[in-house]
Amino acid sequence: MGPEKITDVIGLLPYRIALAGGWIDQPFVSKHNPSPPGSMVVVGLNPTMRFMNRCGMGTSTREIADQIWGGKIPDRAPDELIRELYAAENDGLEEPSGSQDMAGLVYPGINRLDYDFLHAGGCFPVHVESNNDPSVAQWLERVLHVVPIAQRPPGYNPLGDQNLDPEWIGRLGQTGADCYNAILNKDIPALGASFNECMLCWGTILPHTVQHSTISIDLLGICAYYQSRYDGAMYSGCGGGYLLVVSEGEVPGGFNISVKTAA
Repeated sequence: MGPEKITDVIGLLPYRIALAGGWIDQPFVSKHNPSPPGSMVVVGLNPTMRFMNRCGMGTSTREIADQIWGGKIPDRAPDELIRELYAAENDGLEEPSGSQDMAGLVYPGINRLDYDFLHAGGCFPVHVESNNDPSVAQWLERVLHVVPIAQRPPGYNPLGDQNLDPEWIGRLGQTGADCYNAILNKDIPALGASFNECMLCWGTILPHTVQHSTISIDLLGICAYYQSRYDGAMYSGCGGGYLLVVSEGEVPGGFNISVKTAA
């Protein structure tokens, strides 16, 4: 007889999914933002399934959190927990993970993370705006469809080609604010537009986010297909992972998330 619950296998820690604005949490990006703060959105997820590694779902951060916290988020100030987890994961790394990975695990609900390079060198949000309204969470669960595409391949690195243009970085930071507002307003076209604009910014600022010698599939072509047929689409992280599709109707091959809201 197998385990009674999936959490008996994968643990009770939440997952996190990152929506529009990703990369603005990296200081080498935010330092060029002409109109800070720039924003991105992260959403805490209930552990209803195991998300694949190397797919932009913060799984490595979740593993570190499990090791240092024993499978449970401690009852302490969120900003303290984010810094503790950030230090544990990035110890000795030349290319540290951004703090949005940690914030998405620590904060339940739907969260807008605002980054300003003048605050903590851009490593941590200057402000976090959170929404735990069950009706908003249920709406997002219904219109966000997650389509598995491919894991990041071995040897992949998104940072080889950098075009840190201030105008585009300003646009990137705005996609996070637009995404958050669209979710709160339950505005499907605006949410999709924020996804599409984020992908455009990624492809311009860090082209290897979506095209790289180690990537054998046409990530841009797949994304363009969904963008042309639904309200919007973006990848869960650099190098592919899952495609996040905004649609009122069903998306073949897609599944829906379960948002973890504050008790």
